[in-house]
Formats: sequence, C-alpha cells, structure tokens
Amino acid sequence: MRAKKKTVPPPGPPNPADLDDPRFYLGRELSLLEFQRRVLEEAQDPANPLLERAKFLGIFSSNLSEFFMVRVAGLKQQIEAGVAELSLDGRTPAEQLALIHPLALQLMRQARKCWRDLVPQLAQAGIHILDYDALNGEQKARVKAYFDAMVFPVLTPLAFDPGRPFPHISNLSLNLAVVIRDPLGSENFARVKVPSSLPRFVPLFPDRDEGGAEAGRPCLIWLEQIIAAQLGPLFPGMMIVEAYPFSITRDAEMVIQELEASDLLESVEQGVRRRRFGSVVRVNVTKAMPAHIRRLLIENLDVEPSDIYTLEPPLGMSEVVKLQSLDRRDLKDGSFAPSLPQALENREDDIFAAIRRQDILLHHPFDSFTPVIDFIQAAARDPDVLAIKQTLYRVGKNAPIVEALLEAARNGKQVAVLLELKARFDEESNIEWARALEREGVHVVYGLLGLKTHSKIALVVRKEGGLIRRYVHLATGNYNAVTAQLYTDLGLFTCDPDMGADASDLFNYLTGYSGKQDYRKFWVSPINMRGKMEDLIRREIGHQRRGEPGHLIFKINSLVDKSIIQWLYRASQAGVQVDLIVRGMCCLRPGLPGLSDNVRVTSIVGRFLEHSRIFYCRNGGAEEFYLGSADLMSRNLDRRVEISFPVEDKLLIRHLRDGVLAIYLADNVKARRMRSDGTYERIRPDPGVPPLDSQQWLISHRTSAGTPSADQEAL
Repeated sequence: MRAKKKTVPPPGPPNPADLDDPRFYLGRELSLLEFQRRVLEEAQDPANPLLERAKFLGIFSSNLSEFFMVRVAGLKQQIEAGVAELSLDGRTPAEQLALIHPLALQLMRQARKCWRDLVPQLAQAGIHILDYDALNGEQKARVKAYFDAMVFPVLTPLAFDPGRPFPHISNLSLNLAVVIRDPLGSENFARVKVPSSLPRFVPLFPDRDEGGAEAGRPCLIWLEQIIAAQLGPLFPGMMIVEAYPFSITRDAEMVIQELEASDLLESVEQGVRRRRFGSVVRVNVTKAMPAHIRRLLIENLDVEPSDIYTLEPPLGMSEVVKLQSLDRRDLKDGSFAPSLPQALENREDDIFAAIRRQDILLHHPFDSFTPVIDFIQAAARDPDVLAIKQTLYRVGKNAPIVEALLEAARNGKQVAVLLELKARFDEESNIEWARALEREGVHVVYGLLGLKTHSKIALVVRKEGGLIRRYVHLATGNYNAVTAQLYTDLGLFTCDPDMGADASDLFNYLTGYSGKQDYRKFWVSPINMRGKMEDLIRREIGHQRRGEPGHLIFKINSLVDKSIIQWLYRASQAGVQVDLIVRGMCCLRPGLPGLSDNVRVTSIVGRFLEHSRIFYCRNGGAEEFYLGSADLMSRNLDRRVEISFPVEDKLLIRHLRDGVLAIYLADNVKARRMRSDGTYERIRPDPGVPPLDSQQWLISHRTSAGTPSADQEAL
C-alpha cells in the first residue's frame, strides 16, 4: 500500500510579534538593483536635459558593473566556499543569484532601449552619433585616415591557437572577437582590444562650404566600429570573416590577510595587482555572436552559460557619460555658484576667528567646499598652529587637501594622517598619496587591523596666548574637492571643547593604543555607535508611550542592519512616526499591517548623489540632530571606524529641520516612495500643490545656515 503523500501547508500570514520572520525583510542585492532602476529612470525621464540623461545612462552602466564586480562576485565566492548563511529575506546565495540574472538582464536591455531612444533626439539637437555603415564614401575615407594615423599603431592583435594561449582579457575592457580565414581555408580566432587610451567617440568633423564655414555639426562614430571596419591591415594575407564585440567583468573584491601582513601598504599593493586576474563574473555579447564563439569564450574564460548576457550594441555604455564634455550648455543642467556661509563672509577675519564666534554648517554642493580647503591651508601656514590630524578616505588624484598637509609638514607642523588604503577602487590613488606624505615626514597610519576607517574628521591644534584650542571639522563626506561638487554632504566647523577632546581621543585610538569606551559627544563605531543609536530609538518609543508624539527622521544611503530595522519596527508598533530617506539599499519593508504602518521610506535620485547622513529625533520637543559618516549597515556599525556628531546650535538645528529635512520630505519631483514589496513609485504633486525638486530648491534658496528664508518659514 502506498504511503500517503504529506502536503505541506502554505505559510500563514506573518506574525508581527516575530521580528525574525524573513518575510519582513528585503534582500540587499535585489534592493540595490532597484536603486539602479531608479538611476536608469532618470536617463529615461524626458524632463531631464538630453546630456544629463546620457550622463545617468553612463552612471547606471558603471554602477551595474560595480554591482557585478562586488555583489555578484561575493555571492559566487559564497557558493564556491559552501556558505549556507541565508540573506535577510531567507534566501541562499544560489537563490539570490537566480533572481539577479533575469532582473539585471532586463535592466541592461532597458538601458539599450533608452540609448536607442536618445540617439535620434541627440541628432535633432545637433549631436549626431552615427554607425559606421551609415557613412558615405568621403566620410569613410576620413575615418580610415584617422585609423591609420591614430588607432592602428596602438592595436595589438592576439591570436589563439595551439602555440599561443588564450589572451588575458582585462576587467571592463571592450574587445573584438575576430574570426579570420587563412589561405588554406582554416578559420581561427583572434582578440583585438579596443584601446581605452583613445576616445570612444571619434569626432568626424563636417564638410565646409565654399566660404570655409562649417556645413554642419560634427558627427561622432564609435571607436569599436571603426576598428571592426579596418581589421584588414592587422591580419595581412588573411580574410576577415567577422568581428563580434564583447566585454567582461571580473571579481574585484580584494581579500587582504591583515593579521598576517607584515606591511599593510605592500599587501594592498599586491591585492590591487591580483585584482586584474579576478575570476570572470559577467560576459556581455551581442546577438550577432554565433554559438561557437560563445562556447569558446565560456570555455576559456571559465564561466557558466548563465554568465553570458546577450544585448543590443553598444556594449560598455559607461562611456556615454563622456558626452557631458561636449560644449552644449543648452543640453545640460543650469550652472550655479555655490554660496559662502554668512559667518565666513567677513574678509578681515581668519577662519579660526569665525569658528570661535559660532559653529558653522556647510551643505555641499549648495555651499562651497572652498572653506574646508581654506581651513587646512590656513592651519598649514599659521605660525600658531602646532598640529594637524586628519582622516582621509577618498581624496582623488588632484587633492588640494593633501597638498595643504604636505605644506604643513614642510612648515614644521606636527601632521598625522590616517589614510585608509582599503577604500575600494581608490587603493592605487591612496597608495600614491601615502608615499608622498611619508616622504615629507608626515606620520601616516594605514588603518586599524580588521577595521576600515571611514570617518571624516580634521583636527587643528592651535596655541592662543597661554592656552591650547582645538578646532575641528567633521563631515558626512570625503575630503574630495571634485565629489564635493557632485555629492550632497554636510560639514561642521566647531571649537567646542568637548568635541575637540573627543577628536583627540579618537586620533589616539587611530594612531596609538587606546581602549577608551566612552566619548563626551561623539558616537564612534565600533565602540558605542550601535548602542547610542538603539538608545535614541528606545527613548523615542518611551516618549510616545508617555503620550508625547514621537518622530524619527533618518536620512542615509543604506539601511541593511537587521537589529536597527527591528528597533524601527518596534518604534512603528509603538506609534512613533518614522520617516526614512534612503537613497539606495533598504531591507526594511514599510506599510506592513501591525509592523511598519507608521514607516515611510523615500528615495531621492536627482542631479546630485545624495550622500549626507542625518539622524533626527523629536525627543519630547528637545530636538536632537546627529550627522555622520555611517550608514545603518552592520559593516558601518561593527567593522568600520565611523563618527556621528551632534549639532547643538539652535539656529543650525532649525535650519536642518526646516531648510533641509523638510525640503527633502516635501520633494514631489525626484522622490520615490517605497512600496512594501520593495518596488518604488514616483511621488506626484497633489492637485493644487506646486512641484518641488528638493535639490533644485536648495540651489535656488541658498541662504546662510541658521537664517531661514521666507520660503523655509512657510514650510
């Protein structure tokens, strides 16, 4: 007699009391892909200027490449290592990968459609991006002349046969898989790399009329199409059967065995070199590539068929961001001049006198980054300054801050720098700066073992009369003059004695040996930040239960940490209003009955990358603001050195509440509201409510922090 087959009942509705139920959480990888979708939507949005749409398309492509280099590569590593740990939403690494593939493919195909829609619109605006096949005879002759003079000498064809191994394909490179036929009729494979040292868009200048005037605007042709059409000289005596573009993405995660490293600088340098040979995690090809060439790539790149993504050309679309360099201001966002806070407008004052009078808040890029550079330069040149201590994470290749620190060392100042070598994809630049600083006698520390130093702080120690005064700059963003024009960040100048003492204690922790567990005003991870954050939420719950309306507003880049999410769920269950402005990943699910009814999650993707972290609590009417470098992720709270710091000046608190957070929460143009299933919908103005783009509003209403405009008063 056959055994009766057991039926497994479907899971019942989630119990809001069980905060460990995976149905209450979203997977971080899928949430990150949803963020990439929001970036792509900006490229698709006809309300954006044409070259800004192209910029977003390039950013989307670059972001997606990093997603594969880091997140997909990490999942593959977990599968290979047999890791069985489940994601927050209860999925294995293999299950997550299975969901990622179709979603990523869908997004990449949507990006190609977006490009196909943009090309005729760009042409209508006078920017002609042509396929090689569309050129006339004279134009092709000009292209050949360019190829012969500029491209041919750079190219290196690499054959693959029994005597020559399959060539190394570098990360993110664009290549041509060339099929050639020799005089005996045998077909062979060769690879030609499209050189990244040459412009991807080759300008074909227009004809001139009889008077010498230009007859039209220049056209742009894809470099890989030019190479594909001129392959003959690379393979003389051979017949070119066909050429098919392809690109690859490699695992870019670096594993640094810090505890075993005798020299961290040398270990990171070795890691950067090894990254070139990371395993392949994605291969992009076009539909035209035949099956036997795909099989050849699969076998020699050691990938699975599921790692092959078939797309319409062009491949390597991150390059379209370079169209921003075209001199067409009419097709870009309007320019603006960043403002200078009123507290710094008195030219007779030095910056130290201004800070002594009051704390100064900067909101970049709406406020200029120049005062931050001026602060370090003034410290480098001031004879009364004794020491400068600073953390550096991503400073970029042209770094006026580092130049000022070098000048300070030459001027005999005591200079100590914590330069984080493990800042992903900035390792090489940081290694160069570390060596330059060391050559000038700067005390350079590379970071703490097992921890990445992500805090943003500069401390200046100054002799004033018979006293020593400490001036501090604290920020949510990096000391990078370029990204300060592209990212929204907040910075605070202060000479508050307690924060100065905390800064000294922090640097002692970073450069020496310190077991200090208490700070006067700073929240410092991994020491006390998690506990302080939980205490803040717990206290707000207490206010709500005592009948005092509770309100939390957190503006962050990512919300992933399970424990913090659970505390926010508890706050919502207690009746606390929770507003989360989360740019990227959010694993919390808002709007779940009995769990997160009082939680709203908003994401803003606009002209500037939202990067500031702000933590607000109503606190029974005694409002508190903390700014910081940390997102609400386990890595930030437990495995990084981060700082959150209070803003205590009442005018600055009012400005942050009414002139920053209220503006972001009122955005009905660039804001999206998160649904409980993890998808997003655009917020549209209600009838009679004017549209409000928060970033554009902040550009148009640049006022000194602490002196709200009439519009801020109205909000």
